[in-house]
Amino acid sequence: MSAAFLLQILIPLGLALAIAIPLGLSMANAFDHKPSLLDPLFRPVERLVLSLVGIQGEAPAMDWKRYTVAVLTSNLLMLLLIFAVLLAQGVLPLNPQGFGGLEPMLAFNTAASFITNTNWQAYTGEATLSNFSQMAAITFPQFTSAATGFVVAVAFIRGILGRPHLGNFYEDLVRFLVRILLPLSVLAALFFCFQGSPQSLDGAVKVTGPQGTAQTLVVGPVASLASIKHLGTNGGGFYGQNSAHPLENPTPLTNVAQFLLLAILPTALIFTFGRMLGNQRQAWVVFGGMALMFLVFLGTLSWAETAGNPLLPFAGGNMEGKEVRFGQAQTALFTAATCAFTTGTVNCMHDSLTPLGGFVPLGEMMLNNVFGGKGVGFMNYLLYGLLAVFLTGLMVGRTPEFLGKKVERAEISLASIAILLHPLIILVPTAWAVMAPYGLSSLTNPGSHGLTEILYAYTSGAANNGSAFAGLTANTPWYNVSIGVVMLLGRYVSIIALMAIAGSLMRKKRVPVGPGTLRTDTALFGALWLATILIVGALTFFPVVALGPVAEHLAMLAGKAF
Repeated sequence: MSAAFLLQILIPLGLALAIAIPLGLSMANAFDHKPSLLDPLFRPVERLVLSLVGIQGEAPAMDWKRYTVAVLTSNLLMLLLIFAVLLAQGVLPLNPQGFGGLEPMLAFNTAASFITNTNWQAYTGEATLSNFSQMAAITFPQFTSAATGFVVAVAFIRGILGRPHLGNFYEDLVRFLVRILLPLSVLAALFFCFQGSPQSLDGAVKVTGPQGTAQTLVVGPVASLASIKHLGTNGGGFYGQNSAHPLENPTPLTNVAQFLLLAILPTALIFTFGRMLGNQRQAWVVFGGMALMFLVFLGTLSWAETAGNPLLPFAGGNMEGKEVRFGQAQTALFTAATCAFTTGTVNCMHDSLTPLGGFVPLGEMMLNNVFGGKGVGFMNYLLYGLLAVFLTGLMVGRTPEFLGKKVERAEISLASIAILLHPLIILVPTAWAVMAPYGLSSLTNPGSHGLTEILYAYTSGAANNGSAFAGLTANTPWYNVSIGVVMLLGRYVSIIALMAIAGSLMRKKRVPVGPGTLRTDTALFGALWLATILIVGALTFFPVVALGPVAEHLAMLAGKAF
C-alpha cells in the first residue's frame, strides 16, 4: 500500500479520535447534569419539550423496569406512526411524484427497520417514498431511534456504577436530541449543501449536463437525511445507491465528513463511560480492544480489495462496484467503518467485494461490538466483560467482580441471553431461508455467494445495521416479515436483558478493592476480554462462514468464479 493510501485512512481516523474524546467528556457532564456554558441556550428548549409530555420541573427518577417500559411504549407508538404514514402516503402532502401507499408487509418491514436504528431498505427510496415520507417516516425516527440507543447505554452505565437510579428516559432522550443530535446534524447538513447535496421539497428537476445532455434528477430533503443517517449511525439512504450516489455523497470531502459523523458518537460513548466511572484507564482498555478488532478488519479489507481477483488482474485491484471519485482507500475505510459502527450506509456495492473483502462487514456485524452504533456495540462489549470476569473467577475459584460489583448467576444468565440471542436470530432464519423455495427464489447468485447474500441480510437485521449485499431481492412477503421480526428481536430483547442487568447491579453494594481483586482496567484483562469475544464469535459463526465467504475465496484461488 502506498503512503497516499495510508494517509487517506490514518488522517480521518486521527480526526475521529480527536473529536470523540472531548465530545465524550462533555456528554458525560451533560448526563451527570453538570453546569455548561450552553445551558441558557438548551435548557429552555428542553423544558418546553418535556412540558409537552407532562413533565414539569424535575423529571421523576426511574428504576430499570419503568425506564424499560418507557423505552418500549414510546418506540411502539413511533413504530405505529411510521407504519401509518407509509400506508397513507398516497393521500398525504408533499408528494409531488404521486406515489401511492406502501404494501402492508413492506410498510411493516420499513417501520420496524427505522424504529430499531437498523434502516434496512427493501425499496428504492427515490422511486418509492414521497418527500413527506422521507421526512416523517425516515428522517424523524433516525433521530429518535439513535437517541433511544444512546440513552439506554447511559442508563446501563448508571446501573453498573451503582447510581441511586437510572435517570428519566424522557429527560435523557430530549437532552441527547437537543444538545447533540440536532445541532450537529444541522451543521453537517449545511456542509453537505455547500458540497452539492440538494435540500428541497421539489420532486424532480430538469438539468442539462456538461455535454449538453438533458436529464431529470430526483431531488428532495437529501442533505438533512444524509447528516442524521450518519450521525445517528442509521444508514438509510434517500437514494437506492445510498452514499454511492453523487447527490447524497458528492465529493471526497463529504465522504470523509460522513465517515467522521458515523464514527464520533460511538467512540465518544467509550470516553463518556470513563468519565462517569472516574477511570479513564478502563475506557482506554475498552477502546483498545475495539480499535484492534477494527484495524484488523480494515487491514484485511484493504489487502483483499487492492489485491483484487486473480481471475481479473487489474492494476488498481478490484474496482467493481466502487466509485472512482473515492478510490480504494476511502472505499475501504468507509466499508469497514459502516459495519463496525453498525451504520449500514454504503459508498460501494458490498456484493461486488472480493470474498474476503465481503467477509469483513459480515464479520463485524456478527461480533456486533466493534464500536457498534448508538450504545449497541458498547453495551455488548461490556456484556462480554461480565462473561470474561465470570470465567476468570471460575478459574481462580473466587466470586467474580466487575467494576466493583459481584457478578452472580442472575447477571450471567441475562448476559448469556443477550449474547446468544444474536446468533440465534441470524442462523435459524438463514437455515430456514436456504431450505425454503420462497427464500431461494430471491437469489440472483448461486453457490457460496448466494448463501452469503442470505446470511448477510439476517446478520444486518440482527445487528441493527441495515446494509445489504444487494444481490438478494428482499422485497418479498417472506423477507419483509422475517427480517422485520429479526430486527425487532435484535433490538428490544437485548435492551430488556441489558436493563435488567443494570437494575440487578444497581442494587448491589460496591465491593472495595482488595489484594484479590481482578482489575479490569489493565492490558492483561483487556487481552482476556478480547479473547473471550473472538472465541465465542468463532465458535458460533465459523461453520457458516466456512460455507460462504471462505469457500468462495478458496474457489476463486482455484480458478472458479460464481
